[in-house]
Amino acid sequence: QVQLVESGGGLVQAGGSLRLSCAASGSIFSIPAMGWYRQAPGNQRELVARISSGGSTNYADSVRGRFTISRDSAKNTVYLQMNSLKPEDTAVYYCKITTLSRVFTTNEYWGQGTQVTVSS
Repeated sequence: QVQLVESGGGLVQAGGSLRLSCAASGSIFSIPAMGWYRQAPGNQRELVARISSGGSTNYADSVRGRFTISRDSAKNTVYLQMNSLKPEDTAVYYCKITTLSRVFTTNEYWGQGTQVTVSS
């Protein structure tokens, strides 16, 4: 019923930039929150950044000042601008969207994941 499509991952050298996108479609009344998570080999999935419908944001300490999350509510799309990338940013990045239905039930949906690799 709800589909998420991620794009923008790839290979970049240290100090470079990438921009991730995640677009949601389907039966959605509203999206109270959108976020990006990442998981490196051997690690647990961790929160990278989150943005609410009101525009408030949260960032992991490791990315604050380098990454910027934003959203286009009209397009149901969330973005993650990643600057000054470091090798330790290498991971699979996942989009997560929290939706609110017209009967006020909430659901969470995950994107398929996109690989980000940062070389030295």
